[in-house]
Amino acid sequence: MRSARDLAWLEGRARHGRAGYMDRKQSVAFAEFLADQAPSAPSDDQSRAPGPRPQEAAVRQVTDAWQRIEAWLRAHAPASYASLKPGVSQAEIDGAERALGVRIPVDLKALWSLHDGVHIVWGEAFLMGNARLMGTAQAVELHGHWGKHYDFRDDPDEPGDLWDHSWIPVCTLGEHSWAAGLYLDARTGELWSWDEHANRRAEYESLTTYLEEMADALTAPGLFTGARPGLQRGALVWGVPDHPDPDHPWVEFTG
Repeated sequence: MRSARDLAWLEGRARHGRAGYMDRKQSVAFAEFLADQAPSAPSDDQSRAPGPRPQEAAVRQVTDAWQRIEAWLRAHAPASYASLKPGVSQAEIDGAERALGVRIPVDLKALWSLHDGVHIVWGEAFLMGNARLMGTAQAVELHGHWGKHYDFRDDPDEPGDLWDHSWIPVCTLGEHSWAAGLYLDARTGELWSWDEHANRRAEYESLTTYLEEMADALTAPGLFTGARPGLQRGALVWGVPDHPDPDHPWVEFTG
C-alpha cells in the first residue's frame, strides 16, 4: 500500500509529466488548464504531513537499486565490481551540467555521485544488455560529438530529430564503441536507445526503472524474461555470448 504522501507525489507526476509529450502550444495550454484547477482537499493525514519531495524520492530509489546491484557484483562478479570508479562531487556534476548545456535529471546525478563510470577492464560492460556505464567526462564528450555530426537545432527548446540538446548519453552498448547506447531524455526522463544511423527508440520509462529492473533480474533471475544474467571469468554477462570462449564458458546465474 502506498502512503498518502507517495500518492500525492505520483498524482503530481501524472498531472505534470504529460506536458513533456506535447508541443509548445499544447504545453502552454495544459499549464494554463492546471493553473485553473482547484486543489483537491487533502486528507487529515496529508494536511499534517510535510509536502512530498520528488527529488529525494528519486535519489532514494536510484541508491536502493544500485546498492542491490553492487552487492550482487561484490558477491558474484568480482571482475565487474572492480571496474567501478568512485563517484564525483556535486561541483563536478555542476561542471558537467554547464558543459552539456542542459539540466541533468536527479536520477542520473544520483548515479554519477555513486560511480563516475567504469575503468576500461574486462567485465566493464555489466549493465543490463551488456551496456557500459559512462562517466561525466565521457558523456560530455559524446554529447558534443553527436551534436557536431547531427547538428543541434538553433533553438535549444526545439526538439531535434537526429540528436538533441536534451539527450544525455548514459551508457554505450558494448565495451569500446560509441556506435550504440542509451541516452536519458532530460525533458521527459525516459531512457532511449540510439545507434550510429540515428535510429532511436524509447526503452524504459526512466533510468530508475532500468536500474530497478536490473536489480530484480539479478535477485530473482527465474522471473526475468529478457537475456538472463550469467558469469564468465568473474564478470557479469547478459545472455549467451556471440563468440563463446571454450576456455572460459558462460554460466547462467540461476540464483
